[in-house]
Amino acid sequence: QVQLQESGPGLLKPAQTLSLTCTVSGASITSDEYSWSWIRQSPGKGLEWMGQIAFSGSTYFSSSFRSRASMSRDTSGNQFTLHLSSVTLEDTAVYYCARTWAYGYDFWGHGAQVTVSS
Repeated sequence: QVQLQESGPGLLKPAQTLSLTCTVSGASITSDEYSWSWIRQSPGKGLEWMGQIAFSGSTYFSSSFRSRASMSRDTSGNQFTLHLSSVTLEDTAVYYCARTWAYGYDFWGHGAQVTVSS
């Protein structure tokens, strides 16, 4: 069974950098069948795809986040990490990681609440 678990700080101040890690079990993040995405849901809004990292390590981002988002990975730990710089109050959301394939997302983490507050 594939499982994903998000971890990271729950509370940040404006202008800080958010780093969220997704730890994957039951599948390898280097498998060439899948990519691995970050998706968020802000209060009162729908799901928003932020970006993904491919099995090769290549990354792709929504234009909304391209200027301040990056991703890294630890293949030995089977983890990938989202870095989002210069956070604002509007970055308050539940952040999800998900396994991604041609037809969408088949496994999700439970989500991590991130609150940006001064």
